[in-house]
Amino acid sequence: MFSRKQKLVMLKFFSMFSVVRGYNILIIVIAQYLSSIYILAHDKSLGEVVLDLNLLMLVLASAATIAGGYIINNFYDSEKDLINRPQKSMLDKLVGQNTKLVFYFVLNFVAVIMASYVSFRAVIFFSLYIFAIWFYSHKLKKMPIIGNLTSAVLTITPFFAVFIYYKNFETVIFVHAIFLFLIIAMRELTKDLENIKGDLVHNYKTIPIVYGERTSKWMLNILAILTVMPAYLLIYNFNIGKMNYFFYLSVILLFVFLVLLWKSNRKAHYLILHNILKFIIVAGVFSILLIDVDLILNRIL
Repeated sequence: MFSRKQKLVMLKFFSMFSVVRGYNILIIVIAQYLSSIYILAHDKSLGEVVLDLNLLMLVLASAATIAGGYIINNFYDSEKDLINRPQKSMLDKLVGQNTKLVFYFVLNFVAVIMASYVSFRAVIFFSLYIFAIWFYSHKLKKMPIIGNLTSAVLTITPFFAVFIYYKNFETVIFVHAIFLFLIIAMRELTKDLENIKGDLVHNYKTIPIVYGERTSKWMLNILAILTVMPAYLLIYNFNIGKMNYFFYLSVILLFVFLVLLWKSNRKAHYLILHNILKFIIVAGVFSILLIDVDLILNRIL
């Protein structure tokens, strides 16, 4: 049996893990490595990519920066989250605000140190990324449209770090990026619909509050239609192997999303829609493995 002190330490660990959303960071780390192996550095051997210390430092710097971003976001949204996510908020509060801020500065410092191993340009990149996350959490998040677009850009920024490192400018990469950006933009707007109550109480000027739920739904319709376009291009214009099944599934799920969207009017409904988009994102990460299994087996051998 654990002692009371050990239980408290474990609870605080899980609290901090919840604050930094460790599960999201793990998915991003996996996505960065898979995209490097299968897409960005497909002309290199598996060993060259996996054992590349520069890539490891970029991935770890991204993870540290994102974790810091979740902390500062949690810091600014703590009161709002009491309304929108009461259970998670109570778990997060097991770690004090001062402790969270200490972790925030330590993580950002570690991120810059890791980036310095790669190059001075990497230091500049992550310094700007850290500042952009803070500015978004402090100012831009409360602004309609700009806040949503900024959040979507910041979410895909870690992939630009790896993209710039490999200097791979193939068209297929940009089409993948557009698809991911649009799905994330849909998720951000759906989250706004899900969190209307807390946002309204704390004067967040989100799209549903400023323009209304109906307008937000029409915007999601437009984003869904736009998302189908890069999916179509990736299926029919590029060689992505069996990953095309993922994009077929994504189109079907987007259709289901739109059907459910117009029937949704409660937080629980919007949570289901949010989870559909999260599933598409996570499934997309692991579907990268389907691009060319034979090629990877050959690179292993």
